[in-house]
Amino acid sequence: MTLRTSLALALLAGTALTGPAFAQATGTITVYTSQPNDQMALVVEAFNKDHPEITVEVFRTGTTELMSKLQAEFTAGSTPADVMLIADAVAMTQLKNDDRLLAYTDAPVEGVPAALIDPDMTFFGTKLITTGIVYNTTMVDAAPTSWADLTAPETAASLIMPSPLYSGAAVIHVGTMVQQPEFGWDYYQTLADNGAVAGQGNGTVIEAVARGEKAYGIIIEYMAMNAKAKGSPVEFVFPAEGVSSITQPVAILKDSDNPDAAKVFVDWQLSKAAQEQSVAQGYFPILAGVAQPEGYPAVDTLKILPADAGVMLTDDQATKQAFADLFGG
Repeated sequence: MTLRTSLALALLAGTALTGPAFAQATGTITVYTSQPNDQMALVVEAFNKDHPEITVEVFRTGTTELMSKLQAEFTAGSTPADVMLIADAVAMTQLKNDDRLLAYTDAPVEGVPAALIDPDMTFFGTKLITTGIVYNTTMVDAAPTSWADLTAPETAASLIMPSPLYSGAAVIHVGTMVQQPEFGWDYYQTLADNGAVAGQGNGTVIEAVARGEKAYGIIIEYMAMNAKAKGSPVEFVFPAEGVSSITQPVAILKDSDNPDAAKVFVDWQLSKAAQEQSVAQGYFPILAGVAQPEGYPAVDTLKILPADAGVMLTDDQATKQAFADLFGG
């Protein structure tokens, strides 16, 4: 079953998570995350309104750097992290395969599409985030409508994209695009030949396009939509061929020293309250009964590009090396 189908079925079913039975827990948890700092501050604030008995410490960086830090800590013997909240199901799958995640079989997943839940209940999607095209409205007369439009020499020469060497969302996007027969690595070769460049994360992309340093960018939708809402001269396009998607999964590390409190955080992430906050921050919701942000298309109208996460995981290092060979790293 495709992600699109699973999401649509969940929405049509009309089932919504009415509120988990939170465990009684106290103490401190450390969350490793790739979610932007300003958003995470609000997440922690909202969580603590419901659970003031739990202190949340946050370490935030791009997913690739976060995973490197975590692996170094594992090698050294331990990590302070209790919870992972990252925009990369492939990286989360790697942690699962390495037996680093706690199976949370009682997680409150009612109303969450099955495609967003690890079958072994070790991680759970909390959002739907898609990648498309942003452009500067003061620099572009004819808006792009497709991924193919970006390959035109004059367009690619003013295009910036996030790098999978830094961004988990970019790992998923590049991994998805190279699996599409109509794109593959030939697509990226053409972009590179015509002058496209890679920044670091999605933040570098929106900054460059909003400031007019670049006319076009490849980016996750909420950053472009949020920038537009704040007055930046940008528009976002859901390309005709479809979009790649990520689910920002949350998981508990197997060696957490406070798994009960970590479970409370996971429960809250899957709650209606957290989903409503996600919408306010510009994310598509995953629960039925929670409307998408204003100006976003309905979830069941999205065309999601198919992708095999297992292939992405197997090819991860080769994909990053191929990208670095084309765009530097």
